[in-house]
Amino acid sequence: MIDLTVHEEALRRNVERAREQKIIIPTIAQMKDPDKIPEKIKEQLRGVGMWDINPLNLFRITWKNEPKETGGLFGAPNYIVLPSSLTGVKAKILLLAGRYFPTGCHKVGASFGCLAPRLVTGQFDIAHNRAVWPSTGNYCRGGAFNSKLLGCHSVAILPAGMSRERFAWLEKVASEIIATPGTESNVKEIFDKTHELEKEPDCMIFNQFAEMGNYMWHYHVTGNAILEAFELENSGSDRLFGAVFTSGSAGTMAAGDRVKDVLPGAKLGVGEALQCPTLLNNGFGEHRIEGIGDKHVPWIHNVKNTDLVVDIDDEDAMKVLRLFNEPEGIAYLKSAGVPQETIDVLSLFGISGIANMLCAIKMAKYYELTEHDVIATVMTDSASMYQSRITEMNEAEGAYSREAAAVDFHTHILGEKTDNMLELTYPDRKRLHNLKYYTWVEQQGKTSAELNALWYDQEHTWDSVKADAEKVDELICAFNEATGLLKEL
Repeated sequence: MIDLTVHEEALRRNVERAREQKIIIPTIAQMKDPDKIPEKIKEQLRGVGMWDINPLNLFRITWKNEPKETGGLFGAPNYIVLPSSLTGVKAKILLLAGRYFPTGCHKVGASFGCLAPRLVTGQFDIAHNRAVWPSTGNYCRGGAFNSKLLGCHSVAILPAGMSRERFAWLEKVASEIIATPGTESNVKEIFDKTHELEKEPDCMIFNQFAEMGNYMWHYHVTGNAILEAFELENSGSDRLFGAVFTSGSAGTMAAGDRVKDVLPGAKLGVGEALQCPTLLNNGFGEHRIEGIGDKHVPWIHNVKNTDLVVDIDDEDAMKVLRLFNEPEGIAYLKSAGVPQETIDVLSLFGISGIANMLCAIKMAKYYELTEHDVIATVMTDSASMYQSRITEMNEAEGAYSREAAAVDFHTHILGEKTDNMLELTYPDRKRLHNLKYYTWVEQQGKTSAELNALWYDQEHTWDSVKADAEKVDELICAFNEATGLLKEL
């Protein structure tokens, strides 16, 4: 499923560029387990900032970075577990923290999973191609960052209505920025711009919604980080009941596939905005949960392996964003018994991370989970990307008060219900799969045979992608060997 055909001439140019710019490429295995990173690279990282434009930061594309701005190395996965005093459910909600990736978001990993296979096969020619990153926000940031580290020309595409912080950061890193009409719900407009660029011979499109490298990276790196975090947290009597993730590109859903492969009884839920209920009832609309794209089912979502759809009202996510970031909100949560150690990490939640938390709360209530159950999810990015949204709410709604904090906590967290959810039967899963036809076959050039293979031929589709990680690592090792840089450390 991942094309690993080698283009020798372009590969030679890529090796030469990497040698000139001192670029060593990490393997998927090293991202899963940074202990495998050469010690001399770790020594050099001690002088490098987390977000620095330095090729060494490719080795920080992992959930296991030491949580410090400069000079950090590696440790256990970065995660938090939320107490019942905040969530209102007995089950433990475990969230990996994307804040400690370069760019402050795990999408830098997804974009690496898409770019690296084409770079080390020579399919992407670093001397001649532009890397095009269509995105609802964070993926194009990760793609632009990786492109910069690897010396590639990048084109970031994202909706004009995304937060100002995203655009301000991209202006420093991306070679080109294209703002398409609309917000996170307007994925088709992104695809339309992508089609225009496809006609330009030097453009190579890295479509996160269709790139199996996205799935591969999350399956191995995010999936294993969740399993490791659970083992660290397991008191001995706990079970990892399952995982739930809002569907942006659906790449993170692959982590749930990994959990289910290791723990076959686990459940996997997918979240979306209630204002755009595509998965729930074939619906459409616009919403404010930045970072999740809608009105289609991503090609790389293995819906046959998904158990539950959870819809979240975007008003809940936005109110909780304010609750978690306003002084009055923090003070109220403290008075309500939320421990200080939890209050200290609330800034790790961006809007989609809040939506993931709310999905996990609804999932715990739906299945009536106990204190021995754990639901895993991720905080894609952090509140630092959304301070302008908080300012906008202040301007629109006035100063935040203790009374507003009490209402928001009891309504938008503790008050979550099990409405707007769907436990998927076999026909339900097939309905979601069939929705892919209208985007991917009618609009994006896939074939009916390819679509059917995703459903009927798991071995040569999803299982094949999972196995491709080892082949990609072999090509990365050969690439690094050809540059000779590892020997010079």
